[in-house]
Amino acid sequence: MRALARAGVREHRGGFVGMFVAVLCAAMLVTGLGVLIESGIRGGVAPQRYAGADVVVGAPQRLAVPEDIDQALPERATLPADVVGELAALPGVGRAVADTTVPLSWAGRPVQAHGWSAGAITPYEIRQGRAPASADEVVVDDRQPARIGDRIPLAHGGTGAEYTVVGVASARDGDTPDRAAHVFVTDSRAAELSPRPGRVDAIAIDASDGTSVRVLVDEIHRAAPELEVRTGAARGDVEFLDSGAARGELVMIGTSFAGTAVLIAMFVVATTLSLTIAGRRREFALLRGIGATSRQIHRLVGHEVLLVGTVAAVVGTVPGYLLAGLLRSGFAAVGMLPTDFALAYSPLPAVVAVVLSVLTARVAAAVAARRPARIDPVDALREASATPATFGRGRLITGLVLGALGLGTSMTPVVVHGAAGVAGAASSAVLLMIAVGLLGPRLVAGAVSLVGGPLRRSGRPALVLAAANAGCNARRLASAIIPLALAIGLGCVQVFAQTTVAAEANHQTREGVTADFVVTARGSGLSSDVGAAVAAMPGVSAANPVARSQALIPHGAGEESVIERYALQGVDPGATADTLDLTLVDGSLGGLAVSDTVALSTDAAQTIGARVGDAVDLHLGDGTPVAATVVATYGRGLGFGDVTMANEVVRAHTSSGLDDSILVRTEPGRQGEVGQALTAAGFVAVDHAALAAAGEQERDAQSWISLIALAVILGYLAVAVVNTPVMSTVERGREFTLLRLVGSSRRQVRAMMRAESVIVVAIAAVVGTLVALPPLVGVSIGISGQPIPAISPAVYGGIVGATVVLGALAIAIPTRIAVRRS
Repeated sequence: MRALARAGVREHRGGFVGMFVAVLCAAMLVTGLGVLIESGIRGGVAPQRYAGADVVVGAPQRLAVPEDIDQALPERATLPADVVGELAALPGVGRAVADTTVPLSWAGRPVQAHGWSAGAITPYEIRQGRAPASADEVVVDDRQPARIGDRIPLAHGGTGAEYTVVGVASARDGDTPDRAAHVFVTDSRAAELSPRPGRVDAIAIDASDGTSVRVLVDEIHRAAPELEVRTGAARGDVEFLDSGAARGELVMIGTSFAGTAVLIAMFVVATTLSLTIAGRRREFALLRGIGATSRQIHRLVGHEVLLVGTVAAVVGTVPGYLLAGLLRSGFAAVGMLPTDFALAYSPLPAVVAVVLSVLTARVAAAVAARRPARIDPVDALREASATPATFGRGRLITGLVLGALGLGTSMTPVVVHGAAGVAGAASSAVLLMIAVGLLGPRLVAGAVSLVGGPLRRSGRPALVLAAANAGCNARRLASAIIPLALAIGLGCVQVFAQTTVAAEANHQTREGVTADFVVTARGSGLSSDVGAAVAAMPGVSAANPVARSQALIPHGAGEESVIERYALQGVDPGATADTLDLTLVDGSLGGLAVSDTVALSTDAAQTIGARVGDAVDLHLGDGTPVAATVVATYGRGLGFGDVTMANEVVRAHTSSGLDDSILVRTEPGRQGEVGQALTAAGFVAVDHAALAAAGEQERDAQSWISLIALAVILGYLAVAVVNTPVMSTVERGREFTLLRLVGSSRRQVRAMMRAESVIVVAIAAVVGTLVALPPLVGVSIGISGQPIPAISPAVYGGIVGATVVLGALAIAIPTRIAVRRS
């Protein structure tokens, strides 16, 4: 059987090339995603300032989620300052140094300030000058444009002060940390500016002489098991918050897209194999005619697929590692990954990719070989000269059921509100795509019957032949149309679902801000003192400081328990009515003045099952648990955040301890005066339309992540888009030869194929659009209450145009080659 399989591969090299490419690309895609998943476990950012410490200790930066991926905290979780002394007293500890970062701005440029004692962690050494001794003295690192004796402006929270440069420092060993600009002040000044007095960000520990790092780590774990203890490259997770968060994102991205990739791989390989097997109808008919059993046909096809698929999968793992590097660069460019995040490479992703790709190809082969293997030998010989016209009843019923389920699921937001309804509508796209794949020949036959009549009545030979071919070979035509339609449908759903969400969020923000100005500071946030000063300015009737963060809210019970991550805003309850219109639904935002209270958007309240008066357990950005009472629900959650609390509560649990902006309402007729006063004070005062929607940065990053991953998957789907028309066209060499023998010119044959390609791409564009519309309408209803999604005609035209051009070229080029040979 193996010898026969090798002979079959040699004889049908053209057909197996398509399968080879499909499996190779599948292995490449799975390898790349596997590297991302592994990097989410073992990758990270190398430490810089903490590189000189043996061990770095910090508070847990993740919220544990039973039986799921732990959630990274968006803000820095800190430690009580007393912990420093407790750890310093442990056996084997040579030195314990606390570190706290204070965000400052230098001429509008963000810098990080530390107490000079923390300079020993790296360690930093004074190259010129001396250490700071008074509150207005500073040491800069050697990368900064300052010299001894310079007076430099450093602002904290919008309040500036002049500092004298008394020293220039650099790292003793290696390069000076360059991920951020660093300055050092006295320890007392750093404590005065610290956003969280009495707490520290991290503790760097060196082992005493004769104590190994492993023994030291064990000692710390025994004394304080609740702390995060990191050594080696993992020290970067404590130094850089974005490192740990990025790992969690990589795991989620890799696992979510891996499933989609495997499904698409099975579809592409099955489609390619079906075309290969369809082109060998005569061969299989002859084998069945001389007594070959169904099992033998299955074994033959299986051996051929394993022979080609194994080689393709192994070869595909090599570019898979390159793909992982390209994905990392793309994710870093859009801000999802730190630019210095290092991927973890090992043979494991390649092994998994080979196994999955070969297994997928073998399953696809079993499906594709069912008909030639089970058909009666006499019927096989009869069908050897014509495309089978039958359509399985089971396939028809399954397709209709999935199509009905997809249409019903797309309307989930009509009866189920909140995130669950939107997710249900978005997921309907998968059901509709599978239904279209199953019903493809029937759908194509119906579409051809509509356009075939006018083509036959045109009187032009090329159009008449194209209509006749399309009508008699709907199955073959469907194999070229369905990949094109699915590419259009998948692209439209992924892109326009995101644009619909973004458009509604921006609309809510524009309509909800009633303030005249949005005030920010250059290079940093705004302190509470600045908020009070702005409120006291002449002509200001209301000033509402806004702090942005995220809240994590667990809900459900047992195995159904999940943690939802929501955009959180902190506002002044007394000034909110004059500066914001959140579209209050129930309760009163004034209730936020009472401690341990929260207001929720209607979507968030629906998702977690809370009403006004209910108690909600949530975690603030730094992981602090809060049992809050719901005092209000409102409608504009996308624009302003699904969770709203008092400003001082939110601000106290952010990494910077500062407000993001201040919403300012002026007295009638004094808007220009107030604007000039704010600008003169050094603030950035812009019109309220410039306020970014809550979570916009995260949504933008997520949109780019989805688009990058979508581009990779669509690139793989393009293999099917090209493979199927090419193989369908190449299979028709006998037909082209017959047409030439009966007197058709090459020009007429090419004209016939151009007409067929127009039929193919037109039907594909219509079917792909119809597949995308129900999910998009459902998402729009769930997001805005309106059935009209935000669709950019230019982007839609680009998606359809690119797919159509690719499909047309995949038909035109093989046609020209085949006709030239006929």
